[in-house]
Amino acid sequence: MSRNKRYQSLDLELASDDPWRLDGSPFERERHTQMLRLSLSQGVITHALEVGCAAGAFTEKLAPHCKRLTVVDVMPRAIGRACQRTKRWSHITWIASDIQQFSTSELFDLIVVAEVLYYLEDITDIRAAIRNLVQMLAPGGHLVFGSARDAACTRWGHAAGAEAVITMLNETLIEVECVQCQGESANEDCLLVYFRNPARFSINSNC
Repeated sequence: MSRNKRYQSLDLELASDDPWRLDGSPFERERHTQMLRLSLSQGVITHALEVGCAAGAFTEKLAPHCKRLTVVDVMPRAIGRACQRTKRWSHITWIASDIQQFSTSELFDLIVVAEVLYYLEDITDIRAAIRNLVQMLAPGGHLVFGSARDAACTRWGHAAGAEAVITMLNETLIEVECVQCQGESANEDCLLVYFRNPARFSINSNC
């Protein structure tokens, strides 16, 4: 599927009341619970970056724990829905941009990127996005990555899933914890991984 067709499909899905069942599915609720636990494992978050906000289900959970939160999504409709859902907070910055194009001189002590990277066109684009994210991660900062597994992503027509991207992230970051979330269907199977920037930090993975 071409990038334009994928964007059109995402935009259509975002028009529904609960896109991707992020609020109604027990699997998605557990996935978000684990994502939040990993995100908060280092305590107070000074400035976080969330890549891909969908309709704001996880943004709403993360925002109260951040002094500042920047949210980047390629879909303006997603930003509009998430912004409306989190309007009670004033410390969120919204940016409509592809993650490969997004750039800032600021460094983030937390980056969350879940169910996003497999939408990119190919492995080259995924690697470019990872390089961009790592450049924006503060020394000692942490990154929470989540994705459906390779097998599911292959069925869906994507270039890579969790296992492939985790291997790429391990080339520059240190893997600290890996969590599997699994639901009742074959499509409800994802990995969540917590990484640390290796600067001034060293720890063995316990995945």
